[in-house]
Amino acid sequence: MDEKDRLLLTLLDQNSRLPSRELAELVDLDEQDVNERIRLMEGTGIIQQYTAVIDWEKAGDGEVAVILELKVSPERDFGYDKVAERIARFRQVRSVRLVSGIYDLELVVTGRNIHEVARFVSEQIAPMDHIRETATVLIMKTYKENGHIFYEKEEGERLPLSI
Repeated sequence: MDEKDRLLLTLLDQNSRLPSRELAELVDLDEQDVNERIRLMEGTGIIQQYTAVIDWEKAGDGEVAVILELKVSPERDFGYDKVAERIARFRQVRSVRLVSGIYDLELVVTGRNIHEVARFVSEQIAPMDHIRETATVLIMKTYKENGHIFYEKEEGERLPLSI
């Protein structure tokens, strides 16, 4: 992996729909080399998948999302990995991260409404072996997701600055 690969990854992370012709110009490589580098990174699992960032509010299919924090008793010989892998299998779980601080795992969980999410947490997650405590934080509004800003800034609008 060299600097051109890292630049390709950065560009794809910002917009995975950039044509390889445009990527080649931005990275200063020929298009065939760009395609080969991308295929190699896909094959080795560096590039896991390509996704869309969707504003579900604008789509009219708003969903409820929460941050679920878990205190976990690690499994002998596996630590947190096996617990996290079991949790990651649920379709309601959008992300699972091992974090530092008061809690061990941080999840983003979605559902059609808060009752569905609460039922999922109380019936599926909380009773699992090795889960000692849960804390649920409702996500009220998303302003930025995966580097994409959801609010529309007025042309020429500047953020206030104080020194």
